[in-house]
Amino acid sequence: MISTLLVANRGEIACRVFRTCRELGIRTVAVFSDADADALHVREADTAVRLPGAASSETYLRGDLVVAAALAAGADAVHPGYGFLSENADFARAVTGAGLTWIGPPPEAIEAMASKTRAKELLGIAPLTDVTAGDLPVLVKAAAGGGGRGMRIVRELAQLEDALAAASAEAASAFGDGEVFVEPYVENGRHVEVQVLADAYGTVWTLGTRDCSLQRRHQKVIEEAPAPGLPPALTEELYERSAAAAKAVGYVGAGTVEFLVADAPRADGSPRADGSPRAVGSARVVGSARAEGIPEAEGIPEAEGIPQAHFLEMNTRLQVEHPVTEEVYGVDLVALQLAVAEGSPLPPEPPAPRGHAVEARLYAEDPAARWAPQTGRLHAFDVPGVRLDTGYASGDTVPVHYDAMLAKVVAHAPTRAEAVRKLARALERAVIHGPATNRDLLVASLRHPGFQDHRSLDTGFYDRHLDALAAPPDGAEHAAVAAALADAARNSGRFGGGWRNVRSGEQAKTFGEHEVRYRPTRNGEYEVIAPEGVRVVSAAPDRVRLEVGGVVTDFEPAGYGDGTVHVGPHRLAARPRFTDPRERTLPGSLLAPMPGTVVRLADGLAVGDRVEAGQPLLWLEAMKMEHRVTAPASGTLTALHAAPGRQVEVGALLAVVQTEDVPAGDVPAEDREDQHR
Repeated sequence: MISTLLVANRGEIACRVFRTCRELGIRTVAVFSDADADALHVREADTAVRLPGAASSETYLRGDLVVAAALAAGADAVHPGYGFLSENADFARAVTGAGLTWIGPPPEAIEAMASKTRAKELLGIAPLTDVTAGDLPVLVKAAAGGGGRGMRIVRELAQLEDALAAASAEAASAFGDGEVFVEPYVENGRHVEVQVLADAYGTVWTLGTRDCSLQRRHQKVIEEAPAPGLPPALTEELYERSAAAAKAVGYVGAGTVEFLVADAPRADGSPRADGSPRAVGSARVVGSARAEGIPEAEGIPEAEGIPQAHFLEMNTRLQVEHPVTEEVYGVDLVALQLAVAEGSPLPPEPPAPRGHAVEARLYAEDPAARWAPQTGRLHAFDVPGVRLDTGYASGDTVPVHYDAMLAKVVAHAPTRAEAVRKLARALERAVIHGPATNRDLLVASLRHPGFQDHRSLDTGFYDRHLDALAAPPDGAEHAAVAAALADAARNSGRFGGGWRNVRSGEQAKTFGEHEVRYRPTRNGEYEVIAPEGVRVVSAAPDRVRLEVGGVVTDFEPAGYGDGTVHVGPHRLAARPRFTDPRERTLPGSLLAPMPGTVVRLADGLAVGDRVEAGQPLLWLEAMKMEHRVTAPASGTLTALHAAPGRQVEVGALLAVVQTEDVPAGDVPAEDREDQHR
């Protein structure tokens, strides 16, 4: 029996495993980097061991340090969570070699499936080697790891060489393995997966399907179980393929087999309007049944409307989206992992499913700014009424070194429509004060007609709808009125401020694009001049009541001295009346869009080079995502302050591109000196 468990991970998944351990009476051990010294997973563990450093490569990816930490803390088992070392066979061997129990599949199964190239070889699927124009588009993909790292879509042959180099560099940085391969890219397919759980006695459960099609940058955003609208024959075929793949490698523990479901060509050659598979009674799985030990799939001929499922990979670990399966099947997958690792057999059959579950990944990022990750203090954080798996609490700081995910928000209900409605409302009402998040995008996505009827459910969803979905939610104008009046009430002297003689003249405050003009009245209240049609019922520093069109609404503005005010789902940036002259930047300046690390420069890039508008100049890595910084205009590179390995803060000057219409004399002296270094 396991008595003390170390989780070789951080954040949300560490907290998730600790929760089950507490219920089972198992003592817990956390590991933490210097950046995570006061993180929630450290606070929730019984014991914690420091891994010196901040970068993942120095800490959470150091298997030797993690094993040493487990031994030092008296642990007798290690759970890898997901990401980091979870699919590293050498780490699994190091754990068992130290006399510890490994909560995961045998190292041999990890080796067979963790590398996507080896998994495809096992299943009889060969990667593309000699790519021609007829193969396009193709996907360059990292052999190890996941989460969208080391992936590039190639639509022109001329882009292939650069894509291979970029994907390899990113994969090596993220996973310590730069191997990449090329496979056909299926446009706007559905990402469908099957949860498997196996014991050491030959029993393999298939715990339903999940749809994970809503993705940005190849990373999942919204997941649900079961996958809606799949033909029953295809669902059964996916179960059979997944169970057979697990048995073929002697799998033990929790794992996921992933497929890309694509429409078969229509009889007339025309594409489907919505990109979703047609709900017919037959289907086929291609490229997933040619290995020894895996029975051949029936050769159902391609026909109009019959979807095909292409094998992607098998993840030999717990998935981020495992909560939706837990909610539908009423199980604790972590508890089952621990029981299997202790040698307990699974019952012959899994429990019956019930209802529908939907999960949204809440990220600290700005979807409207190319998904730029955000950092900073999370002043207040609460999502009541639904399941919340998180590694953060109010007062915590979101660091720059790791993934930008704040939490997984999960709703379960008897039907899909009810679960979607419940989740959207919970997110809308959530208190999330701090860095910008994708909360508004999630709510808009869940309420989009194409998602609600699942006709637009595919990996191209955000390519088609992002501009509309990333628009600010309705009501920001009146939220700005509430923010302005709360600030006025705070400074009026009636609510704890110093006494002042309030003039009855017109006052103005601007939040983002919304200018609010108001006038204090003789009785100490306020009259709103703009926007029109707003009557002030009451105004206090922490609560403002407004009437618009006969409807009275309460607002609770909250500010934390960082220039933003949170009013319900609205995050409003206060605009100063006068611009600080120090904020003026030179035309052509490239400023860091987020805090991060410069991972590489364009080959041969040097001061004095001629660059073209849109040309990639350097790459920043922030919160597990790589971001390309391009030339803002055509011209000459007159300054280059970035260097590989350099840590930069948001707004830091990276480079300057002098365009033809900017005289050389306008370049600051320090940048002119850079031209001669």
